[in-house]
Amino acid sequence: MRQIVLDTETTGIDPKEGHRIIEIGCVEMMNRRLTGRTYHRYLKPDRVIDDEAIQVHGITNEFLDDKPRFEEIQDEFLHFIRGADLVIHNAAFDVGFIDNELSLNNHQERVHDFCQVTDTLAIARKKHPGQKNNLDALCRRYGIDNSHRELHGALLDSEILADVYLMLTGGQKNLMLAGEEDGDDGVDQVRRLDTSAMTLKVVQAEGDELDAHRSYIERLDSKAGSIWSQLGEQPGETG
Repeated sequence: MRQIVLDTETTGIDPKEGHRIIEIGCVEMMNRRLTGRTYHRYLKPDRVIDDEAIQVHGITNEFLDDKPRFEEIQDEFLHFIRGADLVIHNAAFDVGFIDNELSLNNHQERVHDFCQVTDTLAIARKKHPGQKNNLDALCRRYGIDNSHRELHGALLDSEILADVYLMLTGGQKNLMLAGEEDGDDGVDQVRRLDTSAMTLKVVQAEGDELDAHRSYIERLDSKAGSIWSQLGEQPGETG
């Protein structure tokens, strides 16, 4: 399964008030493993960023002056996410902003037309009802290091969310090393050790140890009989 963990930063909280996307960050997972492929763009919004939003993500109007507009990167972005399961924390927010950008560019499709969407906030609320379930709280709960997250950032938050999602949904699929694939029947292969070069020392019982063992067997025989007696073998004769 191909999944894209996605996050956006915006000029404000409501696209209906004219707010726009100013950063998109995505990381790709295949079969619950990060592939190393990412998508990251800063975008010029053609409007002023709310002061409250700048305090959250630290992105300024001046920084975005020379960045492309969404319409300029729309095709490459849609190509990257198309057909994937989008993993998003509070998905309604990000999907709403993406759909708004598509609408402004007269693009007829909406996110749900070409992607499945998994909302990690909904998963967290179901798993941890009545508790804080923002990204920072989930990192603390699952022991995920987010100490480098001083401000929100779309790519960094996507990378952190990928770890959170895996923990929320049961951890890593298996313990196979990177590059090893599942079997054709869908059953995980077992990575076996090469024992051809191994030599194992065999230590045989002798002397007092054999005498003590024979005495123990005789006591068993007097009560219920021993396996050695039933097989007709004497202690020390099995190899």
